[in-house]
Amino acid sequence: MSFRVIGLVTFALGMRILSVVGNRPQFIKSAPLSLALRNAGVEEVVLHTGQHYDDELSAVFFEDLGLDPPKYRLEAGSGTHAEQTARMLPGIERATLDERPAWVLVYGDTNSTLSGALAAGKLLVPVAHVEAGLRSFDRTMPEELNRMIVDRIAVLLFCPTDAAVANLAAEGIEDGVHQVGDVMYDASLRLTSIARERSQALERAGVEPGGYLVLTLHREANTRPDALARIAGALNRLEEPVLFPAHPRTTKALAAGSITLDANVHVLAPAGYLDFAALASQARVVLTDSGGVQKEAYWHGVPCVTLRPSTEWVETVETGWNRLVDNDPDLIVEAVREARAPAERPVLYGDGRAAEMIADLLCTMSPG
Repeated sequence: MSFRVIGLVTFALGMRILSVVGNRPQFIKSAPLSLALRNAGVEEVVLHTGQHYDDELSAVFFEDLGLDPPKYRLEAGSGTHAEQTARMLPGIERATLDERPAWVLVYGDTNSTLSGALAAGKLLVPVAHVEAGLRSFDRTMPEELNRMIVDRIAVLLFCPTDAAVANLAAEGIEDGVHQVGDVMYDASLRLTSIARERSQALERAGVEPGGYLVLTLHREANTRPDALARIAGALNRLEEPVLFPAHPRTTKALAAGSITLDANVHVLAPAGYLDFAALASQARVVLTDSGGVQKEAYWHGVPCVTLRPSTEWVETVETGWNRLVDNDPDLIVEAVREARAPAERPVLYGDGRAAEMIADLLCTMSPG
């Protein structure tokens, strides 16, 4: 009996899904979908690759939302893209063989996403991709290559926007494509209020709502010495306090390059989910090179300045809520000073029911 046939038997008798997650954004995306799957009577088995772990975020999900912790933990850790992928593949393959799921569910565009899709695809287990169809059209980004490969392996492709659907159609991918909205929006609606109630991050930082900037910076391109020095120079010219929960990669790069930040830039320890959501939702401006944070700023109604030359979330730019500045110091300073919330904030990423739609499609679409 082929593995695909075994999957169909599982589908007929009571569906089991293997969800592969590896970092904080993927935990955020998976939380509302885990709830929707549970409500639909689906057995979900979670595999955490260990690409990143956040104890605070895990507590929110496992305690507040009543979700089960991951059954599998691979502890893949850091390293090059190839090293991470190589460490993840055997564990995902073993879990897939042990669980015999009807679907393997992957999220976003990380090495965990790619590894989950590759392992399942080689075992002929159908892959469902949440956040399919996103394109920055910048192949120097490892995430862009991950997206393109996973979208060619996936049987079900859950797109957050019409633009993502159009991107897939332009590449000849139309079967199994569904525009469902964004599961991160589902999560934001549930969790932002919890963050504001519980977090004391603003009090600890000594800032008032609307009186500071928030920065995240971790992309490989921005932690190279020249780019990082240019960004640091711009930050040092800003007049408002900049709260900077620093990624370990960025902290090491600053030290290695002897790059200094002035007193207006407050380098903080990496923030847990609740603290970061509280900070970002009450900032005057968010500066970031993260795709997920660009959307979160939009949902919070906070203008965003993106330290990249391109974005997969083009709608935030088109509506005037986001400005791309790359690492140009003058553009960074100008964009922050001029940042204002536009008069309108249209609904771009669904109605907060993306997880329910995905769960329904997984239950009703034959994986064969």
